[in-house]
Amino acid sequence: MASFAIVGHLARTDGDFSLNDLPGAGRMDVLCRCVNASLFLSHDLRRDVECYLVLLGGPKAAKTLLFKGNEIRSLSPDERSAGALIKKGLGIPCGSEFREAAPGVFVRNGGLERLMTEHPFAVMDEKGTDIRTVPVMPSAFLLSDHQNFSDAEETLVKEAPRYSVGPVCLHADHTITVISNEIDRRNNGWK
Repeated sequence: MASFAIVGHLARTDGDFSLNDLPGAGRMDVLCRCVNASLFLSHDLRRDVECYLVLLGGPKAAKTLLFKGNEIRSLSPDERSAGALIKKGLGIPCGSEFREAAPGVFVRNGGLERLMTEHPFAVMDEKGTDIRTVPVMPSAFLLSDHQNFSDAEETLVKEAPRYSVGPVCLHADHTITVISNEIDRRNNGWK
């Protein structure tokens, strides 16, 4: 099971946004692309993947959404489809435990601090160790949206190993695709 977590620094937590303006919802478009990169294959889904979205923007407190590849339904490979599921998740009342908003989509209050206590995330960082040189592939990866991690977030992740997917900085969704490809290569005996 692989897990990806993406911090959306400006992503609205109230669900009050238009599916026609996902960038205007705190760059929700970036997070939608990350969901799709995490879960989609050509003509199939990655059933062994979970994708967490840590939403920090907007008038309400931080929320975390969880997309489970083995349970997800009604997700098409476009940003609007992922955005609709995020909006649906943000529209239901939730507490400190995950609550199902739609098949395979869960939401709870809280942000990165709690998530870091639940998973041993490796931080994706363009200055990190090349992931292709790591003998044992991590199973949980933490990425940031279009912004760098804040000082408080850096404090939370300071002990986590840091890996890179190459010599240049990639978008979060592209990084997820490269990581998934590396996992696929290793799982199928490719070098």
